[in-house]
Amino acid sequence: MHYTIEQTEAFARWRARIKDLVAATAIRRRLERAQHGNLGDVKAVGGGVSEMRVDVGAGYRMYYTIRERSVVFLLVGGNKSTQAADIRQAQAMAQEI
Repeated sequence: MHYTIEQTEAFARWRARIKDLVAATAIRRRLERAQHGNLGDVKAVGGGVSEMRVDVGAGYRMYYTIRERSVVFLLVGGNKSTQAADIRQAQAMAQEI
């Protein structure tokens, strides 16, 4: 199965702020694998939102929801230190999509 990946503006801004080139590359590769159907290390966090974990650097997290079984909406991103707030924000955004 292939997924269409769409980003919210909040996700795109978060991703653009990542200065760690190793982490930015790991995130890009992770999203490429997800597009080809390999979501990898994920965990449901409630409210129709799941978390993709990227264990590089600060322990990056990407929050997403799936619609129509084929469209992945990247809602927000963060790291382990902002996890609780990021989950709340992603759950609110998922309700709006």
